[in-house]
Amino acid sequence: MIEDIGGCIDYDEAGAGPTVVLVPGSCSTGAAWRPVMAQWKNSFRVVTTSLLGYGGTQERRSVADADMAHEAEALEAVIRRAGCPVHLVGHSFGGLSAVAVALRRRVPLLSLTVAEAPAPEILRHMGEYRHYLAFRTMSDAYSNAYQAGDNAAIEKMIDFYGGAGTFASWPQRVRDYASQTTPVNLLDWTSAYGFGMTPGMLATIRIPTQVLWGTARHPAAKRANQLLGQFMPN
Repeated sequence: MIEDIGGCIDYDEAGAGPTVVLVPGSCSTGAAWRPVMAQWKNSFRVVTTSLLGYGGTQERRSVADADMAHEAEALEAVIRRAGCPVHLVGHSFGGLSAVAVALRRRVPLLSLTVAEAPAPEILRHMGEYRHYLAFRTMSDAYSNAYQAGDNAAIEKMIDFYGGAGTFASWPQRVRDYASQTTPVNLLDWTSAYGFGMTPGMLATIRIPTQVLWGTARHPAAKRANQLLGQFMPN
């Protein structure tokens, strides 16, 4: 655990070798990476953390101030604790947060890997409104349902990514946990919509970069990540 001026931040490390910082997505913690770490068989020094509001990482955003800079600052504290240049890997909202870290250039990164980042603003900037509105329609319906008292409203977001029935197929304890994280996840979406990205901004990320997405994902999610990869030059 890091005792940061903005609040506690999850921090754990294991293994030896090149340092890889693994950032999970929304509704998750660093424990989500255990299957990946098991495959690596301690061939890397792996640092894990949790995003703001998840696990032991203290929330420092609000509805009035959900700037992505808050996520980036927490991840920068993790990278500084690691004490060396790192390979930064982020999944979903963790991937978008990793892009924010790379854009700020305040900590040393060896490479960047982004897996299925929710990046609707690059779609809007590029005039790809059909895909952008797919994100907006989903997140507005999700938020409205929760505000109306639907404790399982997060199903709308989960099924947007995984397909109809994904949320219902999960064990009850997993569904309950996801539902409990809804207020934080809605803040994540506020942060994502407030994170304006342009091709010019992305072109400043010069470190080696991989952008990944699943072929079965929603077309809007795939297209957003295709654009991220297109505009980051290396």
